[in-house]
Amino acid sequence: MNYHSILVINVSRIGDTLLATPALRAIAHAFPEASIDVMGHPKRIEVINHLPFVNRTLPITKKSAPWGGHLSRLLGKRYELAFVYGFDQPLIAYALRVANHVVAYKQADERLNARLFKAVDPPPFQADHAVKLALTLPSALGVAPAGFRLAYVVTAAERQWATQRLGRDIPPLSRPLIGLQIASFPTRAYRDWPVDNFIKLCQKLQSTHPHVHFLIFGGSEEQRRTAHVKEVLGSAATSYAGQLSLRETAALMENLDLYIGVDTGPTHLMATFDIPLVGLYHSHSKHADTGPLEHPCDFSIDHPKPKSRNSAEDSMADISVETVYANAIAGLKRHDCGDKANRLET
Repeated sequence: MNYHSILVINVSRIGDTLLATPALRAIAHAFPEASIDVMGHPKRIEVINHLPFVNRTLPITKKSAPWGGHLSRLLGKRYELAFVYGFDQPLIAYALRVANHVVAYKQADERLNARLFKAVDPPPFQADHAVKLALTLPSALGVAPAGFRLAYVVTAAERQWATQRLGRDIPPLSRPLIGLQIASFPTRAYRDWPVDNFIKLCQKLQSTHPHVHFLIFGGSEEQRRTAHVKEVLGSAATSYAGQLSLRETAALMENLDLYIGVDTGPTHLMATFDIPLVGLYHSHSKHADTGPLEHPCDFSIDHPKPKSRNSAEDSMADISVETVYANAIAGLKRHDCGDKANRLET
């Protein structure tokens, strides 16, 4: 069946929003005549803006969903097909109001499942890479993958802003530019590499690259730690922690020569660029679970211990400074990752 109007609802954090972009691409390839709208968390949906296979993006939450879509009873349903990620019943109920056919994972409420066009068995946690797990929803309609690379687009205006901002903030002749993401969000603090290790790594890189400059990213939650790194590195670092929007962060990232960061949203954002990156992955969530796929310059590092039932207790300090330094140097030597523009999305 050929659909012309499709809605995708995915209310999630930054990382999971980006990890579903290959699913959006697959849907667009499967239904090339369709206009695809995407609804997501009001503070995250902006990472989907400007993707060429998305018509428009709209905010929604499980709290706002019950108030929307009721005019469809009078004006008709806006969408022929909807995909809904997650298990928030208000979001599925909204999709049922605005779309003729709704595909979602099986819910606890069998009456709700009976109203779905396809009730898909949810894949077990970490049964595969998160990108491939997100693809299981459209695959229920026979939609095939169209690549596993995460997608993001920086606009010309954002690119100009980033050039001007860096020109103002960064000392002349500072190269290479290395981005740092030193912390995950608070509920995943076990993914954090020790701050002292980041400092030792930066000092080691300064010894071989005396004109290196570090851009420190992050949110307001980790400002105490990012401020400490900035204080130690002094004029060799610029901290943007807690100062930028997601899209501003991405625009600056596009100018990096290398990125080093723990497993969190900004690292997924960085994975959309053809720029060397060193992601640091905990044993509880390995590179095989959430790391970059189809990236030409991925120098990421897994925790040395295998995943186990108690692996969340493993310390990220088990990844040595020397190991990260070696991969960082290897990344800086790669000059064949293409220019610093985004991959062309088709």
